[in-house]
Amino acid sequence: MNKDNLVMQEQPALVIDCRQVTRTYSEGPEKLTIFSDISLQVATGETVAIVGSSGAGKTTLLNLLGGLDKPSSGHISICGQDIHRLSEAGRARFRNRHLGFVYQFHHLLPEFPALENVMMPCVLGGIAVRDAKEKAEHVLDRVGLAGRLAHKPGELSGGERQRVAIARALVNEPECVLMDEPTGNLDEHTGEGVRALIESLRDQFGISFVMVTHDMKMARSLGRVLRLEQGRLVQEA
Repeated sequence: MNKDNLVMQEQPALVIDCRQVTRTYSEGPEKLTIFSDISLQVATGETVAIVGSSGAGKTTLLNLLGGLDKPSSGHISICGQDIHRLSEAGRARFRNRHLGFVYQFHHLLPEFPALENVMMPCVLGGIAVRDAKEKAEHVLDRVGLAGRLAHKPGELSGGERQRVAIARALVNEPECVLMDEPTGNLDEHTGEGVRALIESLRDQFGISFVMVTHDMKMARSLGRVLRLEQGRLVQEA
C-alpha cells in the first residue's frame, strides 16, 4: 500500500475489528477472567489510547490484537483477516507485514547500530539486504535520525532509542502500530517529541495507532480514549 497516495474515505475501513472478546486464565480449579465481551473497532488513520489501572488487562488486550495471545472466545480481525485462524507461522508472517510494535522498553539489539536494528523486520520478511537498508535509511530519516544510523543503542539518548524503535515498527509500512507505554521511560520533553512524531506519522501516512498509556495528556491529545476497568472497555469522558 502506498501511504503517500492514501486518501481517507468518509467511512474509512476498519483496521481492527474486535468483537465480544473474552480472555480467561485457569489457576488450579479457579478461572480468572481478565476481561469479558470486549469490542473495539479502529479505523484507518485513527489513534486509540487505552488507559486503566495496573493489572486491568491493557497489555493482555494489546497482545491479543497483535496475535501474540489467543482470546478464550470472540473474534479479532486485523485488516480483514481473522488472525487467530492462522497457524503460528502464518500469524508471524502476518504480524511482520501488517503490524508494528513499540514497547516501553525499546528491545533494540544492543550489539547492532540503529540502521541494522531497523532493517531486521525487512530481512526477516525476506526482503533483500540492499532493499532493507534503503527502506531503513528512509524511515530513520523520517523520524529525524538520519545522522545516527551507525550509532548503537548505548550511544543514543532515551528519546533517540524510542525513535529507532518506532522506525523499526514502521519500516514494513504496517497498517497499524501497537504501542505499550511508548513514553513510559521518557521525561516530559522527550515524551512530547514522541507524541508529536506519532501525530505526524498518523496524519501523513494514514497509519492507525493503538497505544496503552498512563499519560492522559498524550492520550487525549492524540485521539479517542478508552478505559479498561473491571473487565470492561468504556469510552473515557
